[in-house]
Amino acid sequence: MFKIIKQEGHARRGEFETAHGTVQTPVFMNVGTQAAIKGALSAEDLETIGCQIELSNTYHLHIRPGDMLIRGQGGLHRFMTWDKPILTDSGGFQIFSLAKLRKITEEGVAFNSHVDGKRIFMSPEDCIRIQSNLGSDIAMAFDECVEIPSPRDYVEKSCERTYRWLVRCRDALAGQMEMPDVINRGQMLFGINQGATFPDVRINHMKQIAELELPGYAIGGLAVGESVSEMYDTIEIVEEHMPKDKPRYLMGVGTPVNIIEAVARGVDFFDCVMPARNGRHGHLYTWSGVINIKNEKYSNDSAKIDAQCACPVCQRYSRAYLRHLFKAEEMLALRLSVMHNLYFYNNLMLAIRNSIENGTFQELRSKYAGVLDKRLQAE
Repeated sequence: MFKIIKQEGHARRGEFETAHGTVQTPVFMNVGTQAAIKGALSAEDLETIGCQIELSNTYHLHIRPGDMLIRGQGGLHRFMTWDKPILTDSGGFQIFSLAKLRKITEEGVAFNSHVDGKRIFMSPEDCIRIQSNLGSDIAMAFDECVEIPSPRDYVEKSCERTYRWLVRCRDALAGQMEMPDVINRGQMLFGINQGATFPDVRINHMKQIAELELPGYAIGGLAVGESVSEMYDTIEIVEEHMPKDKPRYLMGVGTPVNIIEAVARGVDFFDCVMPARNGRHGHLYTWSGVINIKNEKYSNDSAKIDAQCACPVCQRYSRAYLRHLFKAEEMLALRLSVMHNLYFYNNLMLAIRNSIENGTFQELRSKYAGVLDKRLQAE
């Protein structure tokens, strides 16, 4: 299912086959938490901006509109009219964010819905059943995302439980595949490595879950309070013990520079709400750094957002027009900005893939690692 085409250092250029198409890696998954990109982008828009794989959230879709409703519509692909690969997050991070409203036991997690306060219980088996109803191509295992910092004793016990939950997820998915009316018979399970920033805990947990020989593995529990150097150190520590012939997914990360640095450390899959969220606030990515389009300096600027960008927005609209839309509080401002930022991320991944193929990844890294996250100051 996963083939490495070229490698430069730890950076890997690969292909990952799914039931809905082959994904070229490294790849950034465009986040449509509730089966939609925040910023009013459609499935057709995602195709236009080069999206390869869309990510939706199990917890949110279970709450609204309900996974059984989506199943009745033929699954998530038909529901949102997206015929390319979909990954569904297990909802573990969302439950982690509901810390004051949850109770974790060996059997699963009880928590209150953020929509109506209704008490909900989710076990690993429930999580897999919901993702089977959604019919995603990649289902993420149910895990606990612990806060950083957390006491070592708690982290160790959490990892042990997360492993037991992973085994239950694997067995539950095998059971779903035996159902005659399963939505996506090619659905695959990815395991998630946890362990906060304790190196030996991370390593032990990674070795343990690698023995299950799953189709892919994720590094979870980062970008939740640790420093950037701690994040990079953790990736390096874990990567050494991840299967070489399986894709690696760094969950919830991050900035363009984070992505370049993580690719250099052997990561293949990424997702983050940052480009869409920043776009909705007028913070736009360019190959020279990040601009705030709301700044006065752009009020009469007829140039496109980025001279090097070929996105639909840059091909048609000026900085002055986009700034006007924000100041006038027009919804179009959000749509165009999110479209530009997601195109930038998808195009960044294309540039990374090409550079690995050409043996020039380190040149790309040196050129842009100190540039892409830099905020360009208003004059």
